[in-house]
Amino acid sequence: METFWFIALTLMIGIYVVLDGFDIGAGIIHLFSAKNNTERRTVLNAIGPVWDGNEVWLLAGGGILFFAFPKAYASSFSGFYLPLIIVLWLLIGRAIGIELRKHIDSPLWKQFWDVIFSISSILLAIFFGAALGNVIRGVPLESDGYFYEPLWTTFTIVPNAGILDWFTVLMGLVSLFTLTSHGANFIAMKTEGDLQLRARKTSAVTNWVVLLTSIAAIISVTEIKPQVWADYSAHPWGYVFPALGGLGMLGMIIFRFMKNDLWAFLSSCGFIVFMLVSTAFGAYPNILPSSTKPEYSLTISNAKAGDYGLSVGKYWWFIGFILAIIYFVYIFYSFRGKVKITSDDEGY
Repeated sequence: METFWFIALTLMIGIYVVLDGFDIGAGIIHLFSAKNNTERRTVLNAIGPVWDGNEVWLLAGGGILFFAFPKAYASSFSGFYLPLIIVLWLLIGRAIGIELRKHIDSPLWKQFWDVIFSISSILLAIFFGAALGNVIRGVPLESDGYFYEPLWTTFTIVPNAGILDWFTVLMGLVSLFTLTSHGANFIAMKTEGDLQLRARKTSAVTNWVVLLTSIAAIISVTEIKPQVWADYSAHPWGYVFPALGGLGMLGMIIFRFMKNDLWAFLSSCGFIVFMLVSTAFGAYPNILPSSTKPEYSLTISNAKAGDYGLSVGKYWWFIGFILAIIYFVYIFYSFRGKVKITSDDEGY
């Protein structure tokens, strides 16, 4: 039963990163790909109908962690208190950047909130990548299952390293450039004219940076955490996940060269999903590995809730998941096609 909830947690996180990832990426390119107010309104209109709904999957992932693995939830939310508060403020910054820019018809007002929206998106992408790096590297768990990490210490890989070191910063850069390319693909798919051309150029450039930083991350993981490959050695069929992720990366480059915006976007979706699945496959059964002693790690066995609750909750999860999928299919279908500004109304 706990394996089912581990897969469900991975699924929720994967859907969140794909969906909210493209509007975070749109925020990252908001300042330099969109050159004037009309183009920036176009970017916001492209994500406007869906950006807040996309964040539902983050709540769903947190809800599964709380319900199925309460000890891991308690440990991570106490140990990562500072970065979680920073992430919360960045999410707020993105939201008010989108919502408040239209309230006053002043160029300075709009530029201020555009900067808030873009900077919040950039830092959010980096922090999400650094969080993934911490899960891969491990955290200094004690025998009681709890830990504390400062924001940084020596920037080196040591048992009591801070949240930020050279590896987690590298993972932050992988996340930043991946979401930048993902968002640029989405904006290229939803727009026309000069904005579309700039989005395509941004995607074409960042694709190669994603490739290089991803290779560096894989080499680094092999050096500092070689045990992540243990599951792959025991179950060679798992190599299909990184292979599919590699095909996604290849598709991002090829379809961008072909100027096929839809398939470039779908390729970046595939790259993100299968790289996250590959990470989860290598981490299993660990949810929060220990960097001090392996036996202190929180796994799906020692962090799970009661079997009866997990069993009953499975049925309600399926109902909620199916309803959410139906809603999102309807919303994305309703707002399909290119975004065009047809009035001076600042709303989206």
